[in-house]
Amino acid sequence: MPEFSRQVTPLDHRTAEPIVSGGQIEYEDFPCIIDVIGPLLYTLFQERWQQTQVGHVVEGSVLELEFTQAPKICVLYDGYLTVVTAAWHLHLCLEEHHGGPWGRTPPELRQQRRIQRASFYRRLNKRSQARSWGIQFWNGAGEKMMNLFLPNPFVDDAEKLLPEGKAQLDKLSLYEELRDIYVLGVRPIPYIENPLKRPYLSVCRSSRCYPSQKWQPIIEALQTAVKQEGLEVSVMTSGCLEVCTAGPVVFYSGDRTWYTRVTPEIAQRIVHEHVAQGHPVQAHVYPPIKTQASVQP
Repeated sequence: MPEFSRQVTPLDHRTAEPIVSGGQIEYEDFPCIIDVIGPLLYTLFQERWQQTQVGHVVEGSVLELEFTQAPKICVLYDGYLTVVTAAWHLHLCLEEHHGGPWGRTPPELRQQRRIQRASFYRRLNKRSQARSWGIQFWNGAGEKMMNLFLPNPFVDDAEKLLPEGKAQLDKLSLYEELRDIYVLGVRPIPYIENPLKRPYLSVCRSSRCYPSQKWQPIIEALQTAVKQEGLEVSVMTSGCLEVCTAGPVVFYSGDRTWYTRVTPEIAQRIVHEHVAQGHPVQAHVYPPIKTQASVQP
């Protein structure tokens, strides 16, 4: 894996898309590799969620969702970023989605689903005055994906238009700060590592698989072992990990390894032998017919 760089190399690619009713949308592309887009999305969803809205914009339809508190979950699993709030959740494909431990997703679909273009944008009116700001993503088929709406200086906190000449221009500070980092490359990424690539251990608690309902002793054993080893590895629960009827199931994100039929004793070995020393507990690795190297991307 390439070393994480805090400096973004600008693409210097700007385009404009005319709006049928007048005006245009100006786009400034930035790299959509995981070590650029990961820190950006972590900032917006985990640290600046109060200033971020999520949605879609197509002709005849606009969806805007806001955060009322920090997300309960913000994690990258098998290429998809999952963000869960109290009322709604989202999935966004940042890397190739392999399709679980068997890698069942066809190569062409992996490319279609993943973000292939990312841009900061300004929406201008007929007088070439900017009236909205945000971030737009496209998939491998060139289709517009999720839209992130950034603070608008022309509306108040209740989404009402402000009187003429009363714009709160300080609301543009987030857009300008992020643009400096990810489009212009004049400021460094504010992390020493990709926050979405920090390793974690996840325990399936899906009701689809009866054995996975016995997840509590497993997560407790993992938490104890991680503390004993002094590791900076998160331990969490998740929904279905795509290995049904073979629970309890544990997933280690550090090298994309699935474990099945995990007991508290095996959970401790996973931490002490695999996470800490790099030696997988082969008897419980899934799929069992493959070597550890073959289940890595």
